[in-house]
Amino acid sequence: MSLVLAALPAAGLAQEPLRLVALGDSLTQGYGLPPDQGLVPQLQGWLRKAGHDVIVINAGVSGDTTAGGLSRLDWTLADKPDAMIVALGGNDMLRGIDPGVSRANLDAILTRLGAAGVPAMLVGLPAPGNYGPEFQQAFGAMYPELAREHGATLYPDLLAPITQRYATGDSYGDLMQDDRLHPSAAGVEAIVAAMGPAVAEWLQEIKASAE
Repeated sequence: MSLVLAALPAAGLAQEPLRLVALGDSLTQGYGLPPDQGLVPQLQGWLRKAGHDVIVINAGVSGDTTAGGLSRLDWTLADKPDAMIVALGGNDMLRGIDPGVSRANLDAILTRLGAAGVPAMLVGLPAPGNYGPEFQQAFGAMYPELAREHGATLYPDLLAPITQRYATGDSYGDLMQDDRLHPSAAGVEAIVAAMGPAVAEWLQEIKASAE
């Protein structure tokens, strides 16, 4: 009995898996994909294979804007995450919402996370040119500027493997669903392959700072 009791404190100190919430829209939610092929399950699988004891929680809502993400932030924080990926702004861009409004919403989200002591990774998107140069400049600047202001980790372009192919004139149809708005399972796999190392490094920094 004494041996069992002596082992109890050590067992109680066993670390729980890190709880990483992904707050986003349809790109996070996994729109149009089988449940195991969306961004969250593929990212969790990648991180676990890389040796990280992590649970990635899907807080993506299809159609959500930065305002929608902000409105449900308290509910998301109730899940007591250890860290949060903030991947919002795509629907703001598609709707032509003033980047100043989007920036204010993201600023409020990062401020709230900072107050709650939740490390954040802010995930950006390429700035579109179809709303004019002022929109493009403001949209493109808000992610790096907000990350710097809040001490958040920046991942500049969620869709990097797709946008890189587009920029070089290479075919990228295999990475997209038929709607040409959402990545296919292969597209998500490419996104995770590019994004995974950055997330893994960030999680390692979080773990090191907690020790």
